[in-house]
Formats: sequence, structure tokens, C-alpha cells
Amino acid sequence: MSVPYCCPNCKTNRTRFNMIKQEPLPIKIDPQSGEIIEEYKNDQLSPIHMSYKGPDYRVQCAACGLIEDERTFIKFAELK
Repeated sequence: MSVPYCCPNCKTNRTRFNMIKQEPLPIKIDPQSGEIIEEYKNDQLSPIHMSYKGPDYRVQCAACGLIEDERTFIKFAELK
């Protein structure tokens, strides 16, 4: 994180943010009860279970609460 951020929602916050680390947990659940039947390792997914391809981090504006991908905050800072 060595680039400036600016919140695209409140448009004034450039200093206070929360970094949210996303750690996916691949699971299989029972369709009726919702109970977890099986937890997978990322390298041992079943053929029909797609692995997580989202961002490792998301950013939350600590002023207004907006949560977005980090690139959104970076791009808005470039425009300002």
C-alpha cells in the first residue's frame, strides 16, 4: 500500500481506511439444513468447485463505511 487513496463515496477522506483481508474457506453445505458437510483445501477442490478468484484485500472507508476493491479507491485518488 504505497499509493494514495480517496473515498469515491464521501469524496473527502484520504487518510482513514480499514484494510479487510479476505481468506476464503471452500466448503460444501447440506442444502436442507445449511450445515457444513465438508471443508476443502484450496489445492484439493472437487472438479465442480471453483476456487476463489477475488481480491486478497478490500478497503473500507473509515469515515462513511463504503467497502470496495482497493483499485476503486486508488483510481478515485488519481482523478482528484
